[in-house]
Amino acid sequence: MSLHNLKPAEQSNLNAGKRVGRGQGTGKGGTSSRGHKGAKSRSGYSKKIGFEGGQMPLQRRVPKFGFTNINRVFHNVVNLDTLQDLVNQKKVKKEVTFDKFVELRLVGKNEFLKILGRGKLEAPLKVSAHKFSETAKVAIEAAGGEAIKI
Repeated sequence: MSLHNLKPAEQSNLNAGKRVGRGQGTGKGGTSSRGHKGAKSRSGYSKKIGFEGGQMPLQRRVPKFGFTNINRVFHNVVNLDTLQDLVNQKKVKKEVTFDKFVELRLVGKNEFLKILGRGKLEAPLKVSAHKFSETAKVAIEAAGGEAIKI
């Protein structure tokens, strides 16, 4: 391969087009295909996100309501039937620590965990979590286990 036999890749130079704004002799001078006046004809123009040509944008037309508490603490939930499934699959035996929940990818290591009372738990488990619902706590203790708050 030498410089004299280099050529562009096939079909890479099909849409070269004319360079605009290079004088009247080129046929693309004057307004350079931008039309007359207005924001779009000027250099530096960029349309703002959500701009609708001066019409009130959708984001501002739609009513806002409600309240978002910025201090809300979100808890990931695990139900008793999920714990029973883990016992049935022999993934847990007597104790389920928070680290075990993280290892099983039921919760992230920097997240909070709450145990809820859906389903039945038959195995006596020692469960560690940040929160327990009343029904879950009663069910765990009824099965002979222990609910430990972290």
